[in-house]
Amino acid sequence: MGIICLIQDTKMDGTPHVLIVEARFYEDIADELARGACEVLDKAGIAYTRLPVPGVFEVPAATLLALGSAAGRYAGVIALGCVIRGETDHYEHICRQASRALMDISLDPGLPLGFGILTCETLEQAAVRAAVDKKNKGANAAQACLRMMEIKNSAAPGSS
Repeated sequence: MGIICLIQDTKMDGTPHVLIVEARFYEDIADELARGACEVLDKAGIAYTRLPVPGVFEVPAATLLALGSAAGRYAGVIALGCVIRGETDHYEHICRQASRALMDISLDPGLPLGFGILTCETLEQAAVRAAVDKKNKGANAAQACLRMMEIKNSAAPGSS
């Protein structure tokens, strides 16, 4: 199954639209994170596009590429994924650089961003954090994005 086939759009009727960029390296974890985020957005009546990428390293670049090709389309972004510590320092590099890049993306244009990148010691920890019936970090990331969208809208000229 190709990456392009997994892109899903919902509700293109003028409602606020959020981009969900989801790292698919750990598919079961990614599915739960996305499920939690989508449930929050659906309940809030917010449209979204899901954009899958291979891993967490690709999330910031995919976010920039999607934002650049759809200027003004997205009111916010939710970054989802999981990095699990292994035997080398690869984990440290990916976690640090992906986090820094996503922070830069959110600060430069003032883009509301929900950070749902799990950084875990084990797959079991990740499963608990991702599960919608447990810690539900995908929902937390969506709620953070929605709150940041509210803050940005309340600070906009002409808002009361």
